[in-house]
Amino acid sequence: MTQADKCFIETCTKIIEHGYSSEGTGTRTRWQDGTEANVLSIIGVTNRYDVAKEFPMITLRNNSKTIFNAIDEILWIWQKKSNRVQELKSHIWDQWADEKGTIGKAYGYQLGKKYEFKTKEGIKTMDQVDYVLYLLTHDKASRRIMTNIFNHADLKDMGLEPCAYGTQWIVKENKLHLILNQRSQDMLTANGWNVMQYTALLYMFAQVSGLEVGTLTHNIGDCHIYDRHIPLVKQLIEAKAMDVTPKLIINNATKNFYEFKVEDFEIQGYDYNHDINLGKIPVAI
Repeated sequence: MTQADKCFIETCTKIIEHGYSSEGTGTRTRWQDGTEANVLSIIGVTNRYDVAKEFPMITLRNNSKTIFNAIDEILWIWQKKSNRVQELKSHIWDQWADEKGTIGKAYGYQLGKKYEFKTKEGIKTMDQVDYVLYLLTHDKASRRIMTNIFNHADLKDMGLEPCAYGTQWIVKENKLHLILNQRSQDMLTANGWNVMQYTALLYMFAQVSGLEVGTLTHNIGDCHIYDRHIPLVKQLIEAKAMDVTPKLIINNATKNFYEFKVEDFEIQGYDYNHDINLGKIPVAI
């Protein structure tokens, strides 16, 4: 069983056994047939992964291809700083695209906005990504290496308000640690996805900054399972996990974050439960 399996099983079990129901609360989300998409949820979840020992991949289901779409999305947001859905290999954002094919002023758009930052050399103009990379090189001891894309001034212009909205990067004993803050998490469709992609981002930032990888701490505000997902989640909880230790390999020695490509990444030592096939998972919108 991987760290990701353990966190998934423990969190989902708590939700099913102790979660709050959203029925009767006027939930926003709907299934494609128009009915309310209600959830069971718990509040304030923190999962930690020692990603130096193991790349956090769930083995209860097949993530051997999902990982590369997840990395493609994190590069779309953090490297390309894009909001154009046609630049993604997956179609997960299609339903939130506007008539221009964008998700408005969300995610990558926010990371690409320029600000004036205080540095040891004076005021420098750059975006949040470049500021993080600058501090990881020039001021590793800083406790202010953070990003935030939940920009209240632009919320009205976003196709979807950011779920994973904030990061903090901390260097201790030459190891880079990442804290990911997320306001809302759909456990079945998004948990494994977000954990994998932000761990991959941690690996990239560590490499270009000359650091080793440390830990990923994932803080989730509202952690939930949709009503139509509960039977599928129960199937996963009861499934046999694999005794493996996945490793992420980056076949690109670059020190420039903007040179990474999806094709540079490789997963070794991974296997999954081949008996589990959840079929097409319904997605609430």
